[in-house]
Amino acid sequence: MHFIGIDIGSTSTKVAIRGDVNAEFLLPTGWNSKETALSVQQTLRESYGIDTQGPDAYVVSTGYGRVSVPYADTSITEITCHARGIQDFTDLESCTVIDVGGQDTKVISIKDGMVEDFIMNDKCSAGTGRFLEIMANRLSMTLEELFRMAHTGEVIKISSMCTVFAESEIIGLIGIGEKRENIAAGVVDSVIQKVLQLAHRHGIEGDVVLTGGLSLNRDFIEILSEQLGKDVITGPRAIYAGAIGAALLGTKKMKRRGVK
Repeated sequence: MHFIGIDIGSTSTKVAIRGDVNAEFLLPTGWNSKETALSVQQTLRESYGIDTQGPDAYVVSTGYGRVSVPYADTSITEITCHARGIQDFTDLESCTVIDVGGQDTKVISIKDGMVEDFIMNDKCSAGTGRFLEIMANRLSMTLEELFRMAHTGEVIKISSMCTVFAESEIIGLIGIGEKRENIAAGVVDSVIQKVLQLAHRHGIEGDVVLTGGLSLNRDFIEILSEQLGKDVITGPRAIYAGAIGAALLGTKKMKRRGVK
């Protein structure tokens, strides 16, 4: 039996397989979530020999585009999936999860393996991964170059909460000849501060686990750990937390039905 979790985010789609096969893979979401779901279906068939509509597959969708997976057997919110997924790569039953995605940032309190409470940022807030990508592009550099340059610059305060207005603010800084490294430092600090504000507003208890796309960025992890005053727990599989949780919750659902 194959249990498949599909986490369709705004910028990337994560897939986890559990059961007869244990694997994860990632695809860009692109402009259309339904087309992405069909690409996932094709990859599962061609690379893993899994027929998502066959009797030996159970599919759980989650994330931003969870309603766009026509062959999903069920869908579960990403909050619940993240809570289950982090237990697959940590030994933590209770912790605070910070999930920095492309479109939103979430802080989730987990107690005894269950979601206790959570908070999300405003949709227009600039404290997301997509904001960093847009600003890096505006400065004609990669995301890695943005963080590397930020280390050498002096922080300039980016005050706008909206990505559109923040971009205009940065265009103005470029226009007056401000150094790129200072702008880069301001951009990174802006995201870090917004994540910290959300985390402190929600409250931080116990260990902190970072998920989402920025869990792969060592510079972001280092700065966030320094600002929080504690080491942030993450790893290469943290980006798959939602998908892993979806697959494992699918396993649990089917076991209740007597399916092994």
